[in-house]
Amino acid sequence: MRGLPLSYPVRNVRARLRRTALTIGVIALAVIATSVFLALITSLKHTLVASGSPDNLIVLRKGSDNDGSSMLSLEAFQAVRFLDGIARLPDGTPLVSAEKVMQPFARTRAGGRENVLVRGVDPVALAVHDEVRIAEGRMFRPSSSEIVVGRGIAGRYANADLGAEMFIGKRNWRVVGILESGGSSFESEIWGDLRDVARDANTFPYSGVRMKLAPGTDRQALIDRIDRDPRYALQATPEVEYYAEQAKSAATLYGLLVILAIPVGVAAGFGAANTMFAAVQSRTVEIGTLRALGFSRATILRSFVLESVVISLVGFVVGAIGTLCVAFVLRLALGGIGFGAQTYTINVVTLRVRPTDLAVALVFATAIGLIGGLLPAWRAAHLRPVEALRKA
Repeated sequence: MRGLPLSYPVRNVRARLRRTALTIGVIALAVIATSVFLALITSLKHTLVASGSPDNLIVLRKGSDNDGSSMLSLEAFQAVRFLDGIARLPDGTPLVSAEKVMQPFARTRAGGRENVLVRGVDPVALAVHDEVRIAEGRMFRPSSSEIVVGRGIAGRYANADLGAEMFIGKRNWRVVGILESGGSSFESEIWGDLRDVARDANTFPYSGVRMKLAPGTDRQALIDRIDRDPRYALQATPEVEYYAEQAKSAATLYGLLVILAIPVGVAAGFGAANTMFAAVQSRTVEIGTLRALGFSRATILRSFVLESVVISLVGFVVGAIGTLCVAFVLRLALGGIGFGAQTYTINVVTLRVRPTDLAVALVFATAIGLIGGLLPAWRAAHLRPVEALRKA
């Protein structure tokens, strides 16, 4: 006997709109729950590992483990600024950024108070930190009490909007730009003019120095040269290694998210699969009728599994749209998720749903359709037609 036409499962869906809508809704909720947790985990991981450039070194005072605890003199900066192996701009300017860090309080949009990381830099900093760009507005002007704020800062703190006056430290600063760096921890910083920040901090001129290596430079040799200079007690570290070490402060939060995501995903999957299972199980009589009409078990199984997978895929599409909406609402409501960094400031994780998160959710939804449709259909198809019809 010929197989069931493709129009058969389509007509079934139309004939059972309420049950189909319920199944789609449950699968969509499972997709949303799974995708949001995946997005939280990947966003946090990206923030922790994406900071820094593999071509950069960070120079701090020996024994310091972060910018906030380091102090360098002007003489130390001049000693490393012109070392061999440092990249230069076409006009010969070394790609070396002397920077000053302070950690003043800032008001959140919810009315709380948190330490933020303010980084004083010169204009050359954008060339050294080549992963950072001004996404909106412009770079600050020197000695003008202007700042640019990271995307995470703009979403979380009061008066951090473009053109607004933001009170930090001892005075108001005008926000003239929004910086982005692909979701890295630089988006949790405020950048201002080095001299303005140093005056407010009222401590040593610099916290650290960032330098970009020229192509072909022996990085380890340059690190050793800086470390062995007895005059200033400096230590040089690859920038990516520095931020990897800073990321350890959020290991507990990352582990907690993973621990929470596993049971949430399992529970959502079982719930959606159970709904699908019940929807197919309720059609035992229909399957018995098809067997009585002479359709083979394999033909019936193919039709029911196809129908289940299509319903699951529709549930995935609805869930994916719902996930994007949830992420958008959470960004507006929370302005990012904050966690403490080793600099005693707040790093802001902006929830971003990536294609890989939705790809995992797609596999998840497809598995729900296969498992929830195949098992009950296989069981009903293997009943004798008379037994199946007796269940009416």
